[in-house]
Amino acid sequence: MTMRDEPPDPREVLEAAEAAHLAARRGGRSGAPPAGARPGVPGGPSATAGRSRQAQTPPAPRRAPLPLAAAVAAAWAALVTFLPVAAVVGLLMALEQGPGAGAALRVAAAGWLLGHGVPVRAAAGPVGLAPLALTALAAWRVARAGLHVVRARRVRGSGSLGHCLAAAVAVGLAYGGIGALVAGFAGGPGWGPSVPRAGLTLAGFGLVGAGYGAARATGAGAAVISRLPVPIRRGTRGGAVAAVGLLAAGAATAGTALAVSGGSAAAVVSAYGTGVAGQAGLTLLCLAYAPNLAGWAAAYLVGPGFAVGAGTVVRSSEVVIGPLPALPVFTALPSAALPGLGAALLAVPVVAGGVAGWLLAGTGVRGRAEWARLVPGVLVTGAVAGLLLGAVALASSGPLGGGQLAALGPAPLPVALWAGVTVTAGALVGAIAAGLTRR
Repeated sequence: MTMRDEPPDPREVLEAAEAAHLAARRGGRSGAPPAGARPGVPGGPSATAGRSRQAQTPPAPRRAPLPLAAAVAAAWAALVTFLPVAAVVGLLMALEQGPGAGAALRVAAAGWLLGHGVPVRAAAGPVGLAPLALTALAAWRVARAGLHVVRARRVRGSGSLGHCLAAAVAVGLAYGGIGALVAGFAGGPGWGPSVPRAGLTLAGFGLVGAGYGAARATGAGAAVISRLPVPIRRGTRGGAVAAVGLLAAGAATAGTALAVSGGSAAAVVSAYGTGVAGQAGLTLLCLAYAPNLAGWAAAYLVGPGFAVGAGTVVRSSEVVIGPLPALPVFTALPSAALPGLGAALLAVPVVAGGVAGWLLAGTGVRGRAEWARLVPGVLVTGAVAGLLLGAVALASSGPLGGGQLAALGPAPLPVALWAGVTVTAGALVGAIAAGLTRR
């Protein structure tokens, strides 16, 4: 017996149609259902997993406020550079029954400002000869301060020039404020640094140093340099190589001269009779001025030489020296002119320029167009080397009181001019030699 299919129940058909209609309306309001979700069932497995992943995602880290980050970074840089100065001053005053701890701290604060180029008034005259070792340490720490501000602001590698300038200005203002506060504390009756000058000098110091660190951290410096013409980029690099080579040769020359006169220097140190602590402090003080001696020796190699007092000069062709204070470093000064050796030493800037020109030529020079493009690079090399050595001469010179010691160090303008001319000549020779041999 055959059985016929029973007709569907009308109520079941109506309920199924109504459910399909409601599911279609929900899908239209919430968008297309995610993959893996069943039709008509909102919030399937994929939607639940998405909500759980979204709930587990940690919130984005907050940026530190710019003034707070700059203040903390500048204060840390100042503290790190002040501690060595306080240690040297403490060693120098260890065995003296004179000033107490407060006076020693004021002297250390004045020395810290002197390392940033702030002159200090004294009874014997202004003291403005900055210890460049301390200056280099301060510049490094301020550059790190700019890097730390960029990190705190979460903009490292952004390539933004605005973020770079903001970090540099903030650190500069904070560092200038610290300098003004330290200048107000340092000094005593009749001596000490100027508060406005200290604030302005350290603000500029912080702006430049932190700007360098922030430019490297954000990548803004590399972006700006990449837009410069090729001869300027290569010439700047070549000029920096020549300047560093001349300073290294100057440091080697000064070190050799001091080693030759080591017995006299040791006798000067022992003549103070301050004991082991005082001798250690005096030795550290001389080491703080070692970069100054390297700059003086570089000026001697370039040609103009340097002065060790008013009316004095030390160059290869002429040596005129007056009375000097009993410091170990002054025992390395030549007592007479060395015309024969001086003529040989004058070839050092040319050699340094030749190395820079050799690097400037790269893998070789082919064709008249490449030779024409090489000439601007050579000129930029000489100009950059002259500017850098002139800046070193300016930073390494200054007064050490009044009277005979009112002028110490090389004159910046002659050093810059002579260095620029000799390095340019050497770079041209080196570039031509490289272009001919690397064909």
